Amino acid sequence: MSELENARNKIKEIDCEMASLFERRMAAVKVVADYKQKHGLQIFDPAREAELLEENLKHVESAEVRPYYASYQRGVMDISKAYQKRLLEGMRVAYSGVPGAFAHLAAKKVFPQAEAVSYPDFSAAYKAVENGECDCALLPIENSFNGDVGQVMDLAFFGSLHINGIYDAEVAQNLLALPGVKIDEIKEVISHPQALGQCRGYIARHGFKETKAVNTAVAAKTVAESGRRDLAAIGSEEAAGEYGLEKLEGHIEESRSNTTRFAVFAPAAKAPSSSDSRFVMAFTVNNEAGSLGRAVSVIGYNGFNLRALKSRPTKELSWEYYFFAEGEGDINSADGKQMLRELELCCNNVKVLGSFEKESLI
Repeated sequence: MSELENARNKIKEIDCEMASLFERRMAAVKVVADYKQKHGLQIFDPAREAELLEENLKHVESAEVRPYYASYQRGVMDISKAYQKRLLEGMRVAYSGVPGAFAHLAAKKVFPQAEAVSYPDFSAAYKAVENGECDCALLPIENSFNGDVGQVMDLAFFGSLHINGIYDAEVAQNLLALPGVKIDEIKEVISHPQALGQCRGYIARHGFKETKAVNTAVAAKTVAESGRRDLAAIGSEEAAGEYGLEKLEGHIEESRSNTTRFAVFAPAAKAPSSSDSRFVMAFTVNNEAGSLGRAVSVIGYNGFNLRALKSRPTKELSWEYYFFAEGEGDINSADGKQMLRELELCCNNVKVLGSFEKESLI
């Protein structure tokens, strides 16, 4: 047998082994896809891919071959993502609003392979996950200009779902009207209260009357159906396209760094794969001097950086509050478990709402 034939036979033998290993790998990929669907996670995890590539390259001794193996690994990862996408095409993501709403746009960016399912309000979207209609919900928790979304914070505190990720979405508000309408014809604007708040200065300068809507896309739909030339909506360009409106003016929000934070709510909790992670928790304390200070001290003493602390009324007793805390660090670590044990000694109620890797911009 010639040297060439011998090499070809060896390649054939290796390819046969690789085919078997490939099937085993894809079976494991299916388990990963099932996990991501259950926990409301994205297919693409750049940090995990970079970590895996770096680790696998250590097994290649030849410096000449190493860059080719890196290309091979990237190709395998792309195939894995494509397979996960096909497996997750039946995934359903709940959001509050109608097509064209900012929540709908965010859902399609975070879960491009999934079906985004519309619900009339935050509570209905949340409950759709609790009762199994959808796999997860993407709901806004805070806007950089207009503050917290209290209804969603309350759902997180009183509900059963876990926060498995937070995503930042840049929001550009636009003035939308019927085709051919001029800006000097507008007398009234309609939108979600958050959007109206983000554009309050612009509205005041033009002397527009404000009308509230369930969300920005519903506002656009209302304008389209009204036939009124004196009525405009505030919302996304996508909403304009969805309902046949024209953009009269763009970026009318007060802050050009206008960002909304969306949280993914899922039935099962996710443990982050990195020590450089985030957590969200809620707790209540006795209404007595120093009780809140003691709770905050416990968090810092155990080495966790508290990024935000917000209060909300419990609605059960007058003038009693729960505290919504966001921190940095692995709450599932030994230090995290110790922190929770100490918090339980000085708090009436402690609830870990979720843990996840760093926030990302979508």
